[in-house]
Amino acid sequence: MAPIPTPPAEPQDNPETYVGLEAGRAEQLARERGWSTVRSVSPGAIITMEYRFGRLNLEVVDGRVARAWRG
Repeated sequence: MAPIPTPPAEPQDNPETYVGLEAGRAEQLARERGWSTVRSVSPGAIITMEYRFGRLNLEVVDGRVARAWRG
């Protein structure tokens, strides 16, 4: 039986630090800080809810991050 793979480590970064930033700058900063995937979504958008290690979700309202969370 194959071993269960160990998920990659996530950046030691607080998602709350992205709230209020311009969306493009937030995405760039997140990638610089080590997030492998950055997903920008609109409020109320239908998205998959599975947890993905290394993914940062950014809810964008009027070009600025209103909410940010891991996975």
